[in-house]
Amino acid sequence: MRQIALLALALLASPAFAADDPNLARARAVLKAQPIIDGHNDWAEQLRGQFGEKWWSVDLMADGRKLPAPLQTDIPRLHAGQVGGQFWSVWVPANITGPAAVKATLEQIDIIRGIVARYPKDFELAATAADMRRIQKTGKVASLMGVEGGSQIDNSLPTLRMFHALGVRYMTLTHVRHNDWADSANEAPRAKPLTAFGEAVVHEMNRIGMIVDISHVSPGTMKAAMAVSKAPVMFSHSSARTLVDHPRNVPDDVLAMLKANGGVAMVNYAPGYVGRARQEWEASRAAERARANAPPYSGLYIGQPERAAAALAAWEKANPMPPVTLSDVADHLDHLAKVAGHDHVGIGSDLDGIDTTPTGLEGVETYPALIAELLSRGWSEDDCKKLAGGNILRVLEAVEKVSAGMQGEVPSAAAP
Repeated sequence: MRQIALLALALLASPAFAADDPNLARARAVLKAQPIIDGHNDWAEQLRGQFGEKWWSVDLMADGRKLPAPLQTDIPRLHAGQVGGQFWSVWVPANITGPAAVKATLEQIDIIRGIVARYPKDFELAATAADMRRIQKTGKVASLMGVEGGSQIDNSLPTLRMFHALGVRYMTLTHVRHNDWADSANEAPRAKPLTAFGEAVVHEMNRIGMIVDISHVSPGTMKAAMAVSKAPVMFSHSSARTLVDHPRNVPDDVLAMLKANGGVAMVNYAPGYVGRARQEWEASRAAERARANAPPYSGLYIGQPERAAAALAAWEKANPMPPVTLSDVADHLDHLAKVAGHDHVGIGSDLDGIDTTPTGLEGVETYPALIAELLSRGWSEDDCKKLAGGNILRVLEAVEKVSAGMQGEVPSAAAP
């Protein structure tokens, strides 16, 4: 009965294409051969945010869309979307630093490991690319983790190594703020975008077999990290800056370097990153919100939250939010593939880390629709297999090979 229910959901999971569309059928065949391996999903953070330790009592087989704060992920929809592997994000807000950040990271890791332990028929922890290849053939979701911010190691290489021992296979060098050793894309660049200790972090990640993730970092840090890394790097969830000039997206000159590095850029679904009109609307809305109520000393309606909310609602009614669609995401994939090559693209949706999604990509069940769109644009089935998971598997294998060649080295004693 469970498999019948999942099949029924799968037939409804690609609203952008009719159930009998030949491209959708081709997409499902592609994903049967190479299931989706998504580079970034924030399900654990959403569960922790909504339920805290009570998440253990939440039925993850139930429809996550029906929870008080709807989720973009649940177990039946993962299977409907033909997901065979997932790098689960282990995220801590950038304003939490020091030992508190380490503690919060461990609590997030505990959730991922707890999900796998509770649902052994649906998930299995993976440590290597070989594990992922084996697990995805069983119909389970091979589960790894990515730490989303270098500040979460509290300037400690031993902490980095312990995260790796618990199943973390990539770390994003920064989040939305600079840390002591690397620049974020969200703040003004510093004279040295990656310090000597930052270089030591990259070196140690190479040595232990952890992928260097350069989403969230400044272009200077992107280039510095690739110059130092002995292994291919990744953008776990970033789109193309040529299409949308957002600091979180990847410039073309960096994409050219990524091709030479052998890494992979995994496209992000965040509407403000993939739709230019949406990005401009979000900036205008933020400005309007500040104009109405900007604590502590300015704003039209300072100290009057009801009037401020009403003013923002009136602005939103007069300025409707521009739509962003599955097609916009496909445009970014087209561009990434054009500049970096089909061997260097992937999907890092950021689902459950974004408030809204492009139409047609509302949850983890919709990956077949995206693959069908690319097939309709002329992508080959082999290129779609690379995008779905082949490229990130190749990167992970390359990282493991570099690590194996560095095992005779002594860990760095560098300090920040």
